[in-house]
Amino acid sequence: MTFDINVLIGQWPAILSGAGVTIMIWIIGTIAAAIIGFLMAVARQYGGILADKVLGAIVAVLRGTPFLIQIFLVYYGGPFIGLELDPVPAGLIGISIYGAAYFSEIFRSGFRAVPKGHIEAGECVGLTRGQIIRRILLPEMTMLVLPPCVNMTVILMKETAVLSIITVPELTATLSAIGSQQYAFVEALSALALFYWVLVEVTGWLGNLAETKLSRFRFFNA
Repeated sequence: MTFDINVLIGQWPAILSGAGVTIMIWIIGTIAAAIIGFLMAVARQYGGILADKVLGAIVAVLRGTPFLIQIFLVYYGGPFIGLELDPVPAGLIGISIYGAAYFSEIFRSGFRAVPKGHIEAGECVGLTRGQIIRRILLPEMTMLVLPPCVNMTVILMKETAVLSIITVPELTATLSAIGSQQYAFVEALSALALFYWVLVEVTGWLGNLAETKLSRFRFFNA
């Protein structure tokens, strides 16, 4: 047996389509997860004991169960409650909910890392809660949460491969099908590994660039 990349070159339209689906689900799912996670963190921080307990329990369940089980429940369990979803929407919802639990903990840790004196100073000058979040908490916590947020983004990127289980036509499913049809499993899996490695490296580079820019901005304002 020889390594023949030509078996994949002939399938480039399908591979390109699968890569596009993977990137689309990853980007949209990550953005949605970050937004939901941020709102959950704010609710737990300022919504009272009941909100903190309820959301804390939800986060504990989502973080304590495998993503594979969660996506099975969303896709196959949905019809039991009248929610029938196509594979792609189910994948987006699954990624968003799974990531939101982790992002909420990242943001909540960032909130707690901001010195209380800064918040009290904002209250003393008459800032509302929304203004305190926007003008004090967000700027000060950004540098603290950026590295773990980039790490979580990479994790969600890799989790998109799991969506092939529910027949989402992303790159893992596409290359697995090509590998089976062409008996080129090594070539297909090598291409898949290279794709994810490149995405991880690009994401890491962008994260480092953002951290550098924000560090300079923070230093300038200091």
